[in-house]
Amino acid sequence: MKTIFFDMDGTLCDLYGVENWLDYLRAGNTFPYENAKPLVSLSLLARYLHKCQLRGYNVEIISWLAKDSTTEYDELVTVAKLRWLKIHLPSVSFRRINIVPYGTCKDSFRHSEMDILFDDEKQNREAWGGLARDVNSIIEDLKWLS
Repeated sequence: MKTIFFDMDGTLCDLYGVENWLDYLRAGNTFPYENAKPLVSLSLLARYLHKCQLRGYNVEIISWLAKDSTTEYDELVTVAKLRWLKIHLPSVSFRRINIVPYGTCKDSFRHSEMDILFDDEKQNREAWGGLARDVNSIIEDLKWLS
């Protein structure tokens, strides 16, 4: 079974568009994770993900925690990211939500060569291989898959 993976920050949610986001992270404040705006139409995203799931695709998240953070902050960020997904994509059934330490190799989560990754980070897409996609075409790519 094929899986579609999504990064969160910079892919699904606009963490970097939150004013002073880095200052918040350095201060151990989860405000940017909780208040980031969506970067795609979530109603369209959910619609196409449902169609893809009907065609046999699984959907997972692989999202990094903050760089150089504490265990306590990691726990708070994990809760904030899970809450964001529950609020913004409540109808999507994720097979797994992987919230992992900053810099974790995302290609280690692949189940098959046919798995697809949507990620804003070029190095993650390059490490993943041919079925990694930039964030600029999420809806179009899912429309094609569904």
